[in-house]
Amino acid sequence: MVKVDLKTLTGPIGILRILEFILTCVTFSLVASVGTVNQSFWVWCMFSWCFCFAITFLILILELFGLNSKIPISWSDFTAAYSMLATLMVLTASIVFSVFYADLGFGEFIGASVTSFLTFILYAIEVGFIRFKSEEISGFLSTIPGLLKVIEAFIACIIFICLGYYINYWVYPGLQWCVAVYSICFIFAMLIIIATIGKLLTRFPAPFSKVLIVCNVLAVLMYMTAAVVWPVYSFRNNLSSSCSHSPKCPWNMLVVISFMTCLNLVAYIVDTVYSFRLQFITQT
Repeated sequence: MVKVDLKTLTGPIGILRILEFILTCVTFSLVASVGTVNQSFWVWCMFSWCFCFAITFLILILELFGLNSKIPISWSDFTAAYSMLATLMVLTASIVFSVFYADLGFGEFIGASVTSFLTFILYAIEVGFIRFKSEEISGFLSTIPGLLKVIEAFIACIIFICLGYYINYWVYPGLQWCVAVYSICFIFAMLIIIATIGKLLTRFPAPFSKVLIVCNVLAVLMYMTAAVVWPVYSFRNNLSSSCSHSPKCPWNMLVVISFMTCLNLVAYIVDTVYSFRLQFITQT
């Protein structure tokens, strides 16, 4: 028998999710009321708001009727991973939409930018609640290495979006290697996230913590090469750009990809160091 648990809506996290649900709905409704633009960044912004709206609503309904306990996944890991992912997605959508579209003269776009930033603040507060509330921290994705895995996968998604504005990376073997690095590390991060949420880590034939350290070290080495190779090959034949004043200029996309590559390298280094600390220093 399904029981309604109103405490899930009246608690701090429940109230935050209700506000997130309302604001994401308001945000994409304001933007959709004006029209659509066939651009990658526009699609990304709309997808981010609609995705967060739908998943937040799903979480509210499942917890309200107590159905989350009947789903064969790690619910704490799922909510922890989603709150971090939603925070990053909404933050990126807020910045991108404000830079690219808020100055087009539509009042709805300005309002959407404001509500989007407010939604980001709410999701960030939720991450803080889940991370520091002791009874909520029960899975890998609630820990710092788990949250870093979400960040690493998200940054890779940003890189893939920016690659859509620079299609000449297939011309140079060095840039092909960089794209391979982004793809391989992204796939690994997603496999870890999916396996954690699906409670599949216990079925892994080797010690998960040690395999994680090895893969993190490899990812650091691969990203170190990408952080050097990408700027060298991408800027070598693009020394200047006449459209650099435009946010969607391919030159600017090269700069964003270079920055995101270095940022993900830092994330993997922190992930590796923290995993080493948990595996060896804490146990001793």
